[in-house]
Amino acid sequence: MANVLIVDDSSTVRNELGDFLTKNGFKVAFAVDGVDGLAKLRQDPAIKLVVCDVNMPNMDGLTMVEKVRSELRNSTVNIIMLTTENSPTMKERGKAAGIRGWIVKPFNGPAVLNSFKTMAGV
Repeated sequence: MANVLIVDDSSTVRNELGDFLTKNGFKVAFAVDGVDGLAKLRQDPAIKLVVCDVNMPNMDGLTMVEKVRSELRNSTVNIIMLTTENSPTMKERGKAAGIRGWIVKPFNGPAVLNSFKTMAGV
């Protein structure tokens, strides 16, 4: 069972972030888009932290977050957006949906490691 779910359509981002988190004590699962992310969250109740891209095919990250909160009724999982998007409108939408943070790519692992550990229960 994972404690972190990485949701990104880029295999490079999934692999790099997954390697970094695994090396730092996290158990990681992966999803390729919002549809896949919702399915993984339904399957694994141990997930405590989701790191999610915004722009993805099939279902974008913000829609996924809204569905996590409404359809899955999961208000406890911590969700952080990791994206190239920096739009105030998107950030407000994310905040309204209950995300815990917004990180603009590229990812600086050491800068957020302690926050991730707290949110994932590591």
